[in-house]
Amino acid sequence: MTKHRIITGDSKDVKQIADKSVHLIVTSPPYPMISMWDDVFSRQDPDIGRLLEAGEGLKAFYRMHGLLNLTWDECDRVLADNGFVCINIGDATRSINGNFQLFSNHTRIIDYFLKKGYTVLPDILWRKQSNAPNKFMGSGMYPAGAYVTYEHEYILVFRKGGKRIFRGEDRERRQKSAFFWEERNVWFSDLWDIKGTSQIITASETSRERSAAFPFEIPYRLVNMYSIEGDTVYDPFAGLGTTSLACMAAKRNSVGVEIDGNIASLALKNITVSENVLNAVIDSRIQRHLDFIESLPEDKRGRCYKNIPHGFYVKTRQETAIKIDRVVSVTRENDTVICRYE
Repeated sequence: MTKHRIITGDSKDVKQIADKSVHLIVTSPPYPMISMWDDVFSRQDPDIGRLLEAGEGLKAFYRMHGLLNLTWDECDRVLADNGFVCINIGDATRSINGNFQLFSNHTRIIDYFLKKGYTVLPDILWRKQSNAPNKFMGSGMYPAGAYVTYEHEYILVFRKGGKRIFRGEDRERRQKSAFFWEERNVWFSDLWDIKGTSQIITASETSRERSAAFPFEIPYRLVNMYSIEGDTVYDPFAGLGTTSLACMAAKRNSVGVEIDGNIASLALKNITVSENVLNAVIDSRIQRHLDFIESLPEDKRGRCYKNIPHGFYVKTRQETAIKIDRVVSVTRENDTVICRYE
């Protein structure tokens, strides 16, 4: 059984979550200097709005990150030693007083976690290629006046302290939570080509113009990469609950915090899904593995190992204990959704 809680509140101060009680943080915060988030930042710090109106873009940028740093402080408090933080963030391009420039969000976040003593691990570029004819910026074909098109975001990865040590029951859960050989080759590459519109569920209405939810595949990969079955995953910018859905499919617990009450209500509604929705994700993952094994030449299939819980073949000995449980039921109790498994 896993539990998935959505809290309506401010992630800069979340007393409901105990110190060092979560094992992984997966989130995508509001992006400073992306105009759709100006109101969100300005409501929390009116000086940001005044600076933007005055054309003081860089000062507004720093104040926006000052607000995000308060959330990162809380993340540091609730994250267990040796836990991971995965942050999806895009840099911003914007013209202020006629001056076009890049506002490097990812470097500000890296700077924060370096100063906190975290280990910075290799990041991932999420490729979000656009085919829009007007995507190029600047003066067309003339040199010294056109700008590089920005079609990627970053997935930053940090670790709190040294490597996590697995003993006893944790060691067994880690073995059950292993990923397939072919998944490792894709997931641990530094470039992910995932369509930004890929969602397993979307809300019909939100109180923001756009929900800015990231694709389900991103938190699903990260949850499987950096946590084990039964761990608790935290998303301080829960949005529509995409991270929680990923945790439900991956048999992890989750806690999400969302400052907008209407969005939080939609998140609860979104994650109270039929077990069939989650099982479709699970079944698809297993089928992709079976297709991979089937695609191997006969001599390589003959050198595969047998997975004990499922009975199918796997590429390496480390995969022989993988156990992927299907969902039996999804029920809701107040602000918590409970997921039960076979």
